[in-house]
Amino acid sequence: MARYTGADCRLCRREGEKLFLKGDRCFSGKCAILKRQYAPGVHGQRRKKPSPYSLQLREKQKTKRIYGLMEKQFNKYYLMADKMRGVTGENMLILLERRLDNVVYRMGIGVSRAQARQIVNHGHITVNGKRVDIPSYLVKPGDEIAVKENKKEKPFFKELKESSIKNSLKWLEFDPKTLTGKIISLPSREDIDMNIQEHMIVELYSK
Repeated sequence: MARYTGADCRLCRREGEKLFLKGDRCFSGKCAILKRQYAPGVHGQRRKKPSPYSLQLREKQKTKRIYGLMEKQFNKYYLMADKMRGVTGENMLILLERRLDNVVYRMGIGVSRAQARQIVNHGHITVNGKRVDIPSYLVKPGDEIAVKENKKEKPFFKELKESSIKNSLKWLEFDPKTLTGKIISLPSREDIDMNIQEHMIVELYSK
């Protein structure tokens, strides 16, 4: 499967804002976008008035990069959202939030979505007691997410147990002492804290 193998910080610079792809580095002075606030490449510093299409495309690319998806995957979520009741853009973001790798990240088990995806891929996570190694698995209310029992003593997870992670999201809960969490309800648009204008993505795909 195709995947991006370049520098994550280039993606933030291309979109002109922090996408929080590198965990703690994004909150430090080492963040690349603080040092070079222009797009990468030889034409990065050229100023050009963006067209409406350009703005819509950038919004889609930004959202794809936040969640770490390729075009085919991202388009699939749009098509799913379009068939659901309600507002298509909001439905799409809620589907993205329900991905298992995103939930693991939101619980604080991974410092970035990329790390959370790797944790899921390596089979360290269970859903309702069963091992799930598919990052795109969609959770639902009532699901119990946990670190696999025989993995809890690994140094990485042991350090998590000794930390005091505080989860401020209303739709899920996580206990760092037992490394278990639960999906309380489906997320709402208000629970999604990223700067995303989903209506522009819908306008782009509707053309």
